[in-house]
Amino acid sequence: MFTGIVEGVGSVENISKNTKNRSAIQMTVNLGKHSKGLKIGQSVALNGVCLTATKISNSSCIFEMIEETTKKTDLGNLKVGGIVNIERSLKVGQRLEGHFVLGHVDGVAIIKKILKKPKEVQVWFEIPKNLSKYVVKKGSIALDGISLTVVDVKKNLASVSLIPHTIEVTNFHTKKPGDKLNIETDILGKYILK
Repeated sequence: MFTGIVEGVGSVENISKNTKNRSAIQMTVNLGKHSKGLKIGQSVALNGVCLTATKISNSSCIFEMIEETTKKTDLGNLKVGGIVNIERSLKVGQRLEGHFVLGHVDGVAIIKKILKKPKEVQVWFEIPKNLSKYVVKKGSIALDGISLTVVDVKKNLASVSLIPHTIEVTNFHTKKPGDKLNIETDILGKYILK
């Protein structure tokens, strides 16, 4: 369980096929200070995708991704040197600052427009058709693992606004129109509609 409050960013150091399991891809990420106390088997959200730490060496951690992960998320498009958002899993007793984020990505959104304003950056993105019913104005959404509030919805487009702090501590400063974002819609909305 996560909250969508990104703790920082890490860099992809290596991507390779796992020789023991041909369907798995291994990704090594330098988590920096966010590796402190991390144990093998624990969960870390990278760009909003819940992954399991399978090997740890200093501040670098290996995560394995199966085909489902690389097909349903944008992690399969990452390259060495890519920047990923990091969030460690929620501890019992911690404040829930964002919203309930499971790290189970629903699909991939595409950035259509980025509008830079004096005190915020507004990002318009295209929602996959099958997810549009879960995206509502003033509702919660996770984009690349960042807990955000939907500002506006127009057909299959939605927007969010980011404050300078969010841009500074996440990978959003690297984003441009045409880039993809992992999208996780609000779990509460899914249960209500079901």
